[in-house]
Amino acid sequence: MSDVAANLAHIRDRMAKAARGAERAPDSVTLIAVSKTQPAEAVEAALVAGQRVFGENRVQEAKSKYPALRETWPDLELHLIGPLQTNKVGEAVALFDVVQSVDREKLARALAKEMDKQGRRPACFIQVNTGEEPQKAGVLPAEAEAFVALCRDSLALPVQGLMCIPPFEEPPAPHFALLRGIAERSGLSQLSMGMSGDFETAIALGATHVRVGTAIFGARLTQPA
Repeated sequence: MSDVAANLAHIRDRMAKAARGAERAPDSVTLIAVSKTQPAEAVEAALVAGQRVFGENRVQEAKSKYPALRETWPDLELHLIGPLQTNKVGEAVALFDVVQSVDREKLARALAKEMDKQGRRPACFIQVNTGEEPQKAGVLPAEAEAFVALCRDSLALPVQGLMCIPPFEEPPAPHFALLRGIAERSGLSQLSMGMSGDFETAIALGATHVRVGTAIFGARLTQPA
């Protein structure tokens, strides 16, 4: 756990250098520490080191770790960055501050209904499948602007930005540029893109949020059942 603080400091330094290289303010980019499969002790080590924004892939795993952590660290911010099933929407709205994986109309409608029910409105990002990979979640690029309009204008979801996960085997820069263009045309200012291996490229292309896990916490542990 002692490595977490050093790793965070190193990542923040790299982020600041990348931002300055892009003629951006270092504080214009938010680091999301991806804590999936990591124990609560690792998250707490990051909290002690000053990190406050975290990402989880699964509702149930987040539910097992974060309510207790929030009792001590009420200012932490939790992002859902993995696929969301409609039967988990109630728990997601109650637990997360940001849902980054809004990717289909059925889910968008379920989120809108649940937010009205709970009176809680976590921010939303639209996930775009920039590589058009059949196995990956996300709205297709050609349909993204219309989907943003549906979510924001028809359903009144608090859409703040876009998110993508480029194909592993392709250079990420064209995908980041594609996402930025969709965001600009949609009037959205926030871009969640870039992970441990490519966050500096993402920052150069306008990322406002980068999602870093292994470079902070080390290798992922076994995925919980």
